[in-house]
Amino acid sequence: MSKHKAYKFRIYPTTEQEILIAKTIGCSRFVFNHFLAKWEETYKVTGKGLSYGSCSKEIPVLKQEFDWLREVDSTSVQTSVKHLAEAYDRFFKRQNERPRFKSKRNPVQSYKTNIQGKSQLPEVSIVGDRLKLPKLKWVRFAKSRQVEGRILNATIRRNASGKHFVSLLVEQEIDELPKTGSTVGVDVGLKDFAVLSDGTVYQNDRYFRSLEKRQAREQRKLSRRRLIALNRNVKLSEARNYQKQKRKVARIHEKIANKRTDFLHKVSTEIVKSHDVIGIETLQVKHMQQDRKLSKSISDVSWSAFFRMLEYKAHWYGKTVVKVGKTFASSQLCSSCGHRHKDVKHLGLREWTCPGCGAHHDRDVNAGLNLKQEAERIVASSTVGTTGLAWPGSGRQTG
Repeated sequence: MSKHKAYKFRIYPTTEQEILIAKTIGCSRFVFNHFLAKWEETYKVTGKGLSYGSCSKEIPVLKQEFDWLREVDSTSVQTSVKHLAEAYDRFFKRQNERPRFKSKRNPVQSYKTNIQGKSQLPEVSIVGDRLKLPKLKWVRFAKSRQVEGRILNATIRRNASGKHFVSLLVEQEIDELPKTGSTVGVDVGLKDFAVLSDGTVYQNDRYFRSLEKRQAREQRKLSRRRLIALNRNVKLSEARNYQKQKRKVARIHEKIANKRTDFLHKVSTEIVKSHDVIGIETLQVKHMQQDRKLSKSISDVSWSAFFRMLEYKAHWYGKTVVKVGKTFASSQLCSSCGHRHKDVKHLGLREWTCPGCGAHHDRDVNAGLNLKQEAERIVASSTVGTTGLAWPGSGRQTG
């Protein structure tokens, strides 16, 4: 079955290509902000917004007014308008907040371009360690793996450390993994990153905590260099020492993010390969981060990213992810008799004995067992109710 998959590579553009990338990012941002302002103004006057079609028709007029818009890839400018229309669609469906103006001060800048032609294959756009992109032509990249399938579009990104990356969205045939006949519950936490119902434990390596002191020290240096530049009436964009230190701080954050992402990919892939049905919690992460004592630790473990990886990998490989409802008390219920022990609400209680049947439980393993049993019940009954069920091959979640 044809499915979408993304490949991410680092690219090494020449000086001329870097300038063109910067121009394309700026033009895409300008067009997005231009039509966002027009959209809001129209809404205030008429009570109605604009459409993608009406904005798209105005792009040629805009290019006549601003000649520099013609210098960059036309599909990137068109795509920025499409992104604005999609953002408003999600806003009116209450899926996200109102679209905001894009800032050139954002540490991560990007633009998206379409690869023209339905027959576009990797061998047409990739030759050795070079990738062909609209306007940029051939760009050298770190080809860490083979790209298979038809390339649909490419997103060129410049991060805070000054590195450039390309993400290729590809349509390809992905074979389903062999069935194992296994069901598992996954309980995530802060002490241990994840504990499975079969007793498997994935340790929490605390990537941010491991580099927190170094990051804080370099951040203080950055603040001092900022004050020095301001006292000398030098623009921060022209202060070389400030910019060097800024990139140094960005590289530390990048290192933390890369380590965390690599860990999440390895764990999620291992779980999907080993089990057919995976029961996970529905966590209100944003609400949980309001706890000032735990917010830093919760951000460091990236539960949302982990669950998202589990879902799309299960969709790729023909497995099933069951999202158990947020009201399900997985930690408080006895997995043997179903008795609810409310004292387990306290995080300090790591082991407990059920007053109903006398079974002794490890807090996390018991929660994993309850998630497994609830996932099996939902799959058997095929009823969703307040629970989300992501079926293989559907590519979406119901509930």
